[in-house]
Amino acid sequence: MATLKTIGRKIAQERLRQQLTQEDLAGMAEIDRTMLSYIENGRNNFSIAMLLKITAALKINPKALFE
Repeated sequence: MATLKTIGRKIAQERLRQQLTQEDLAGMAEIDRTMLSYIENGRNNFSIAMLLKITAALKINPKALFE
């Protein structure tokens, strides 16, 4: 089962693979950069809607974060 830290780490890895800053991704996903930082570090719970915004901005399937 994926934990918040695992999901956050995968988001950060994909963001870095795409050579995006947190600010870039937050802007693309229309979320606060601080919130993105908390998510990537597993420090904050998030909604499915927010997860879908992030995965859409990264152009990845949400399923990839749970594998």
